Amino acid sequence: MAKLVVMQQSNTWVSPRSSVLPPSVSGFHGASLNISVQSWRRKWQPKVSGIQVMASSKNILVMGGTRFIGVFLSRLLVKEGHQVTLFTRGKAPITQQLPGESDEDYADFKSKVLHLKGDRQDFEFVKTSLAAKGFDVVYDINGREAVEVEPIIDALPNLQQYIYCSSAGVYLKTETPPHFEVDAVDPKSRHKGKLETESLLDSRGVNWTSIRPVYIYGPLNYNPVEEWFFHRLKAGRPIPIPGSGIQITQLGHVKDLADAFIKVLGNPKASKEVFNISGSKYVTFDGLAKACAKAAGFPEPEIIHYNPKEFDFGKLKAFPFRDQHFFASIEKAKLELGWSPEYDLVEGLADSYNLDFGRGTYRKEVDFRTDDMILEKKKSLVLT
Repeated sequence: MAKLVVMQQSNTWVSPRSSVLPPSVSGFHGASLNISVQSWRRKWQPKVSGIQVMASSKNILVMGGTRFIGVFLSRLLVKEGHQVTLFTRGKAPITQQLPGESDEDYADFKSKVLHLKGDRQDFEFVKTSLAAKGFDVVYDINGREAVEVEPIIDALPNLQQYIYCSSAGVYLKTETPPHFEVDAVDPKSRHKGKLETESLLDSRGVNWTSIRPVYIYGPLNYNPVEEWFFHRLKAGRPIPIPGSGIQITQLGHVKDLADAFIKVLGNPKASKEVFNISGSKYVTFDGLAKACAKAAGFPEPEIIHYNPKEFDFGKLKAFPFRDQHFFASIEKAKLELGWSPEYDLVEGLADSYNLDFGRGTYRKEVDFRTDDMILEKKKSLVLT
């Protein structure tokens, strides 16, 4: 296992810390927002920026690629003209037509994407199979531990770039948010394996880039982020939110994240660099509940605040977000990569709802047990 090394980044970009809460804090409290159905359904295409760093077609390996982030990333890579191979265990269909995707676009993608079936925990298989393919670039979407990455590096001595999906969860909790890429990290974080992977890549002399998303949302999301709110809105239930509801968080749309992954490919400004990627505005927990309702066409919800310390939920999870301020600056990516989010929060939530939950598809069955515990306690307090 690689040892954790805290790296000093030699960026030309300087992290501004002139204020605790910059003007990107969302003021959404259910205000009217005009978003047309046409804008919800617009065809998603890679954005063209003034910075053009893409060169020739690459032989690209995507570790993962059939669940969420990789689904959208692999489509962009194919459209860019790259040869794309998805490495998965083969338990899920390698390709599936996305809601809103034309038959022509899906047929084109399906005909071009390749598949390498295997388990990344089988290190010998990884070494032999990847060495035979000689990939130019690796996108590691589902890597969690450094030990999973070592055989990939060993197998590809001529690798041009290793692009890693890390997490903003690696940062040490701070009293002066937002998080910047140069901020202290938490070696005890549940994402410490991602920190160790970043250190390994740097120690091995690989040309690496690490992307640190905050909360990701969008169609096919397997984490109950927006889905948690949609279930309660559809059922006409109150939304239980811990504390005061003014805790500030941040969400980034999966398609904007995929676009950022494209922007770092072959980009010399991304060499051995970390980038936070998320939405352009922050939002309170209460504001997020109202934004989900607005995006999905539901009435503004009743919000119930509660003190988590008054309950014993056991192993049940009562709320999908960490109960604290948690958000990161994306200015470095905007300045260095020429990237910017396309989706604002309500528009992005509408895209997620219309292309997923609103069609009757979701990842997790609804569970209102913790909600009922909270509501029952509130009711008993009223009666007394």
